[in-house]
Amino acid sequence: MNRRSFLQLGAASSALAACSKLNWLETTPAVNYPGMREGHRLRDKQSLPLASGEITTDVVILGSGVAGLTAAWRLSQAGQRNFLVVSGPEFGGNAAGGHFGDLTYPRGAHYLPLPSMESTHIREMLFDLGVILDNPNAEHPYFDEAAVVHAPDERLFIDEQWQEGLIPTQGVTTEDALQQARFFQYIEVLKGIHGSDGKKTFAVPLALSSMDEQWTKLDRITFRQWLLENGYTAEPLHWYLNYCCRDDYGMEYDKVSAWAGLYYFASRGGLARNAMEGAVLTWPDGLHTLVRRLTANIDKRVGAERSWQQAGIAVEVSETKSGVTVLCAHDGGSGLRTFHINAKRAIVAMPLLIASRIVSGMNDYGFDHAIHMPSYAPWLVSNFLMKGFPRESKGAALSWDNVVYRGKGLGYVVSTHQNIRAAVPEKTVFSAYQTLSSQSPSEARRWLTQAMPDALREEAACDLDAIYGWRLWRHVEALDITVRGHAMASPLCGFRSNKGIDALRNIDGKILFAHSDLSGLSVFEEAAWWGDKAARRIL
Repeated sequence: MNRRSFLQLGAASSALAACSKLNWLETTPAVNYPGMREGHRLRDKQSLPLASGEITTDVVILGSGVAGLTAAWRLSQAGQRNFLVVSGPEFGGNAAGGHFGDLTYPRGAHYLPLPSMESTHIREMLFDLGVILDNPNAEHPYFDEAAVVHAPDERLFIDEQWQEGLIPTQGVTTEDALQQARFFQYIEVLKGIHGSDGKKTFAVPLALSSMDEQWTKLDRITFRQWLLENGYTAEPLHWYLNYCCRDDYGMEYDKVSAWAGLYYFASRGGLARNAMEGAVLTWPDGLHTLVRRLTANIDKRVGAERSWQQAGIAVEVSETKSGVTVLCAHDGGSGLRTFHINAKRAIVAMPLLIASRIVSGMNDYGFDHAIHMPSYAPWLVSNFLMKGFPRESKGAALSWDNVVYRGKGLGYVVSTHQNIRAAVPEKTVFSAYQTLSSQSPSEARRWLTQAMPDALREEAACDLDAIYGWRLWRHVEALDITVRGHAMASPLCGFRSNKGIDALRNIDGKILFAHSDLSGLSVFEEAAWWGDKAARRIL
């Protein structure tokens, strides 16, 4: 190459880089911090104005996440009308969603595995919401085709190309492949094992799992330690299992309980007449579709003449002689106001991190904030509005779930994947997930609260940038980032023997607790289980 050609190439490269950088700078993200302001107000014990109103109801449900909405759904199904759901800082909680015009996307969880035979509460709910179309108790129900994930469903970016599926097959050695096969053969054995108490070793919901010491002792060591002790050393297998722990639990496998690591695989097994084993249910806006359907279902049963939703957050919950009183706060744009809700019973359907600060006398219920609090993992959920699709590398085609081998993030899902259409859509949304599991939760939260929008954008795009490079930013029109500093409880070693959480599970008084935190892990089925259980206790 002569000097003239070199300078021309350099100028072209600089212009290209400038265009790329320009697009990057133009994509200023909208950043959401659901619950952070309200949570910090509670933490810092900021003063509140005097209460200016009072509401009376039979049952008050504090929180509108999956647990709270499930409780409301069960009450309304049984003919109860006199209940009130206090929405909290974000309607839908970890199943919230958003939209760019007509394009919807998840701001939290994005799929639901086919429900197990033990998950009767989920099967009944899905049948009621029109997701299961025939007998919900059948071993192989028929699901709404629009909800069952379409093919191609998963691919992995490895060695600069795409392979089908997320378990590494590209470039693995014979020994690696043998270890992978041995692990999943063992998982199939575990699915059929029962403990000495007659219960399945690993069941969904977790409360139905065996407490046989032979298996619960796995809760005392990490998943990584268990793998090494059992001769699993293959690096691709370790990467995949660590990825699964980060994806479902928000923590690395060298911190997650070995019991929880095996539970991730051995507790599933839901089947369908019209889906392959291992399929999942998903929608463009993730599990927010179920939130919307639950809300519509409750509206229909309660009736238009009665409102069951109340904007605001609970800031103090106390038992009284006649029931429960709740001090709530709401900022409707004209300033912060507070009011009281008086109820016969209350369902506290919020994370224990918050509940422990607002429920009077938590120690009297057997829960000590300093000892029994679960560890919470922070998350970023980032939605990129795409005009057109960036050019793909060779290998497997664009799928619903797209993951980078050894990637910093957890990959991305394509929101329009479930839309059946003849032509490629003009626009779509790439929903990227990231847990900052390489840092301690407190360090990650500190960084998230201090990071500027451009730093959050760079973190959000870490996997997409590794795949598409500058090509990505030619297509990004908008970016919505949701920061969840305490997104989910993580099942670290010892989580199954947490006596404080166990005490809250068994309370049946004026105040009931209902949240996935009672299971020690953030899964739709677990949140729904505790919401359903609380409502049934009231009924």
